[in-house]
Amino acid sequence: MGDADEPDFFRDPSMVADPYPYFDALRGECPVQREPHHDVVMVTGYEEALAVYHDTATFSSCIAVTGPFPGFSVPLEGDDVTDLIEEHRDGLPFSDQITTMDPPKHTAHRGLLMRLLTPKRLAENEEFIWSLADRQIDEFLPTGRCEVVRELGGPFTMLVIADLLGVPESDHAWFVEAMGQRGSGPVGSTEATMAKTPLEILYDRFVAYLEDRRREPTGDVLTGLATATFADGSTPEASDVAKIASNLFAAGQETTIRLLGTAFLRIGEDADLQQRLRDDRALIPNFIEECLRHESPVKGDFRMNRVSTTVGGVDLPAGTTVMVLNGAANRDPRKFDDPTSFSIERKNAREHLAFGHGIHFCPGAALARTEGRVAVERMLDRTSDIRIDEAEHGPPGDRRYEYAPTFILRGLERLHLELTPAG
Repeated sequence: MGDADEPDFFRDPSMVADPYPYFDALRGECPVQREPHHDVVMVTGYEEALAVYHDTATFSSCIAVTGPFPGFSVPLEGDDVTDLIEEHRDGLPFSDQITTMDPPKHTAHRGLLMRLLTPKRLAENEEFIWSLADRQIDEFLPTGRCEVVRELGGPFTMLVIADLLGVPESDHAWFVEAMGQRGSGPVGSTEATMAKTPLEILYDRFVAYLEDRRREPTGDVLTGLATATFADGSTPEASDVAKIASNLFAAGQETTIRLLGTAFLRIGEDADLQQRLRDDRALIPNFIEECLRHESPVKGDFRMNRVSTTVGGVDLPAGTTVMVLNGAANRDPRKFDDPTSFSIERKNAREHLAFGHGIHFCPGAALARTEGRVAVERMLDRTSDIRIDEAEHGPPGDRRYEYAPTFILRGLERLHLELTPAG
């Protein structure tokens, strides 16, 4: 693939519709390769991706979400840019979010987050998820139609996270509206408005909750958030907890919505697959894993190496912007046999990198898996047939699907289904 012929991954619309030929072409030449348009090194190999994710001493997450947009305001020169990263990282978008933090700050905040996502709390939340799935399906099943992204995925994932965090039901409508006002473009769009703190609209609400519970504990989930401590026993500022809660609230919805879109696209397109899932619900968990592998909701994450290093035999000068492409690594034939095929029997499907790896492994992975499993199972329970709406997406062999216009997320913008309610 010559530079003149190579598409711009970050701006070319064809990369939104189908990035996989590009991933394959890059990997075919070298699993660690610099693209010519924005000077980003693209990591498309599975083992090479693991090497970057696990080497947190070398690779900083300061640009994890935005990569080269807007990039650093100063040149990153020399064999060690650690001091420059620390000096300027607070001016980068999303700099207040756990996804862009490095140890030791990341260690403390991650530890606090995992104290909130306890097995007990997740188990309590799963009970709510089952009842919520039925409530949500009740909204559209009588019509015989469903638009998965907005009628199922959006409200379902929002209310799951709201319940997990203990958001009062009276405030749910406010959060729905607030989540629709977070800037002028989606995360990972070069046209998006990259505010330094894009979730700030949520912070004040969570700070108010936390300060109220610290004054008057009630024993609810928000009280647990308010009284959570760092691993060393110290009490975090309410603003720190609010940022963690806000990040979980926002990120946990977006990626799970994309997962649900992929899952129901597969079910609606493949009648044989749908029947197998109906006949044997034990296949659903691995079906979810294969959905995550085959269409990773997050195409990739960015890193920047503090010092000069080598990955996959390729030298990277200090200050290189690296994009670890989860979606490409999940189709690396050195790891997954016949990787372009979708197979619910794939024995190593769960070894995908859709949730990342290492210290930044998605803390909500278990929750997303549960949401996917429950939504699929209840939709199968409540229907006798699920079909793609041809009036909206065209006939078989000539489908029309639109994907999120970002270089970070991978997922359908909308998915219209026709449903036959169960007897």
